[in-house]
Formats: sequence, C-alpha cells, structure tokens
Amino acid sequence: MDDQLVRDNGGPVLIVGGYGTVGSALTELGAAQWPLLLTGRTPENGAELADRYGAAVRRWDLSDPTPFSAGVRAVIGAVNDPNDRVLEAAVREGIPYVDITRWTSRMTRAAATAAVVGPSAPTLFSSAWMGGVTSLVVAALIAERDGDATSVDIAVRWDMADSAGADSVDFMDRLGDDYEVRQSGRPVTVTPLTDPRTVNIAGLPTKVARIDTPEQFTLPTTLGIDTVSTRIGFSSGLATTALLAVKKVGLFRWGRGDRWTSVRRAFLYAPGEGGSARVRIDVDGKGGRTSATIVDPRGQAHLTALGGYLGLRRVLDPAAPAGVTYPELHPDPISVLRSLDDYGVEVLRE
Repeated sequence: MDDQLVRDNGGPVLIVGGYGTVGSALTELGAAQWPLLLTGRTPENGAELADRYGAAVRRWDLSDPTPFSAGVRAVIGAVNDPNDRVLEAAVREGIPYVDITRWTSRMTRAAATAAVVGPSAPTLFSSAWMGGVTSLVVAALIAERDGDATSVDIAVRWDMADSAGADSVDFMDRLGDDYEVRQSGRPVTVTPLTDPRTVNIAGLPTKVARIDTPEQFTLPTTLGIDTVSTRIGFSSGLATTALLAVKKVGLFRWGRGDRWTSVRRAFLYAPGEGGSARVRIDVDGKGGRTSATIVDPRGQAHLTALGGYLGLRRVLDPAAPAGVTYPELHPDPISVLRSLDDYGVEVLRE
C-alpha cells in the first residue's frame, strides 16, 4: 500500500468517511469554512451531498489496497481506520490530522504509531465521547475551578430514536473485554456494564453502567485526575435491562467474532429518524461538586461531528504546535464551552 497525501495549504480538507452519518454532519459544518474532499467506499452515494455543499467526492475504500493520493490542507477520519492507513499517510507528510473514530485500544496504538514517526503537524486524537466534546467540557469545568478536580463521572444517555451509522455501535464488540482505568490514582481493571446507577440526565432518570471510552485513559494523564468513570444507559429502560441481562449470561464473551456481530449489534443498532444527545458530567474536588449536562437537540451524530469540526479548527490554527494532542489540552477550553451555544448545543448547569 503506497497512499500519497501531500500537504497543500490551499487544498481541501479531506473527510475520510465524508458522506456517512457523522461525515455528512461534518460536511455541513465545514463547508462554509474550507473546500472539502469527501471519500468513502461508494462515491456515488455521496454525490448529492457533495453537490449540495460544493465538495469533491472520490473513492477511498480503506479495505481495498489500491493506493489513494491527494493534495490536502488537513485530514479528519470519520470512519474506522483499523490499519492506520489514513493516520500514517497524514503524519508521514506533515498534514494536520484529526481522528474521531477510535476506541481506547486503537487510539493508544495510533498515538504510539504517530509518536514514532514524529508528527511535524498537529495530530489530534479526538475520539473521546462525542468527538471529544465531552473532554472539552470537562477541561472547561476544571479550568473554572482553577484545576480543583479529583474525580470526574460521565453519564451518557443513548437515544435509541436517533439516526446513527453502523460504526456508532462499534463499542458493542468490546463489551466482553475488561479494561483498565485509574481509580484514586491507581490502575484498576473494570468489567463493562458493571457498577450500575441511576443518574438524572437533563431531567430524565437513566440507568447507566460502565463502558470503555478513551477519555478514561487520557484525562488522568493529561489533567491529573485521580478517578474518571464513564457510564452509558439508553433512552429505553427495557433496552438497558436487556443489555445487562445478556451481559450477565456472557454473550459478549462467548459471542465474540464476526459470526455473532449481527446478534450483538441488534440490541442497539436500530437507527430512527432523529433524537437528541445528552451527556452529564460531574466534577468533584476539594471545593465540592460542579455538574453540567450537554444537550444537542440535533443528535449524537451532529455532536460528534461538531467535535470533529472544532478539532479541525484547532489543528489548522497557525499557532497550533506540532505533535500528538488530545481535546482536553485545548489552550482555552472555557471559550469553547461558551461557543457551543452558537452551534445549537446547550450546556445546562446545576
């Protein structure tokens, strides 16, 4: 494979997966600011979107070894890049890069790969929940507290009526794998869908349980937080109950592999016409608790795409330093928090 991306400061932003569910929302956000090049497996499926926003569209199937080449000003991955093709092509040529698709194990591998190459441009791994928006808000809340934070609890309400792409439930394939987090400053191993609790998320009581997400790996290191926990629950209480039940009988351990993929994903992947994204964040420290809930009426894909769009603005800032970074290391997260309303995203305080 010999993919050739060349840095062209006057060229388009390349959105890999640019006409999928998240990619389409990202295209809508980015089209007013930059020329865009959208890629995917079946470019004819993106032709109408490209015409609507004046973008170009080309084929780049990451499972097909046929080389791809283009001159671009920046790259964002909005689809899984399991073999790091997009990452390596961008980092090798010093092209600003954002990724919003990786789960923790793939993100740690990708960060190590990028570090070995030595990025000469900003390389942002923004795969924390909702394209890194959650981590940005955490960083802003902690900055408002002058750094006072010993623990962060994140509770996600997954709206099953929302539109969603197939990759959006990729986490289902990891529900049989234990994962490591920091608790009271020490590494501990957690089993997915354990430690359930009911949390009020924007006025909606939601039963949530543990899930592996990248911010639980990065926030303790980047912001020095002793304990970070992320839990997920569903707008349907029956779905949450069913998921916890099949976890209890071991489906996610004995039902691994491609043979059982459709069974695993059938519990969650039933995309509807649209819903809203809701994420509650509780920050605790010596000064007590600060709580905020992110609400995006346009849904989970829009909020994830917004995280990617904010990431692109960051890596394309001439003042942005080269090297690997994460969303919570934004130089001014409070300003980002205040700007979310401009994109129709509310941050409700308690």
